[in-house]
Amino acid sequence: MTVHFIGAGPGAPDLLTLRGRDLLAASPVCLYAGSLVPEGILAHCPEDAMIINTAPLSLDEIMAQIQSAHAQGLDIARLHSGDLSVWSAMGEQLARLQALQIPYTVTPGVPAFAAAAAALEQELTIPTQAQSLVLTRTSGRASAMPEGETLAAFAATGTTLAVHLSIHQLDQVVDQVTPFYPPETPVAIVWRASWPDQRVIRSTLAAVLDEVAPAMTRTALILIGPGLKQTRDDGEESRLYAIGYDRRFRPQSSDSPFYRGAEGEPES
Repeated sequence: MTVHFIGAGPGAPDLLTLRGRDLLAASPVCLYAGSLVPEGILAHCPEDAMIINTAPLSLDEIMAQIQSAHAQGLDIARLHSGDLSVWSAMGEQLARLQALQIPYTVTPGVPAFAAAAAALEQELTIPTQAQSLVLTRTSGRASAMPEGETLAAFAATGTTLAVHLSIHQLDQVVDQVTPFYPPETPVAIVWRASWPDQRVIRSTLAAVLDEVAPAMTRTALILIGPGLKQTRDDGEESRLYAIGYDRRFRPQSSDSPFYRGAEGEPES
C-alpha cells in the first residue's frame, strides 16, 4: 500500500501530468482538496473508487482515512492543487506517514505561476533585464512569513515577483513594493489560471488597485516587475539561437571546442 501525493495542477483537468493520471486511475482511494481541485480531474479515478473531499477535514481526520485504507492494503491518490513543492501543506502529512512507516510517493504538478505565464502568453525572463522570478506570499492566518522574507526585501532586488495567496491584500502588496519600482512597472493579475472562467488583468503598479474586481478575493496570482513587458521594443534577444553563437550542437567553425570531425569525435 502506498500514498501517492499528486500535484493536480492549476485547475484545467488536462494539465494533470501523465504520471498523475495513471496513479489516479490505479488507486482505489482518492483524497482530494475539494476547495481548489476541480471535480473534472476525478474522472480519472476508477469507477468504484472511494473519493473523499478533504476540504472540511482536519489533519487528524485525513490521517485517519489514510490509516484506514492502509489497514485494507489500498493505495491512495492524495490530490493537492498546483505543485506540491510550495504551500501545499504536504510536509506535515509526510512527517506523520514517516512516523507511521506508511510508504508514499510524490508526483509534481504544473505550478500556478507557470499557468499564469501561459495565460499571459509570454516568457517571464528578458535577457539582461529580468532573469529571476521570486515566488512569495504575504502573511496569512494559516502561516506567517519568517522575519526577513518581506515583499520589500524581495522588491529591492528589482526582479519579477509572483505573489501568491495575497489578492485579498492587494493594497498592502502595492504599498510595500511601490518604493522599489517605478509607477509604470507592469502588473498582471491572473484569476483562476487555466479554469474556464479565467480572467487576466494587465495594468501598472500605479493603476492596478482601480482595475481589480471586488469578486477577485482568492485563487489569483499577482505578478509584478520588468519581466511582464508585453513588447521587447529594445530588441533584446537571447543569444541561444543567434547567428554566430558557438554552442555544442551548432559549432561555428573547425576552431570551435565543440567541433567534431568526420568520425563524430572532437578534433584533437
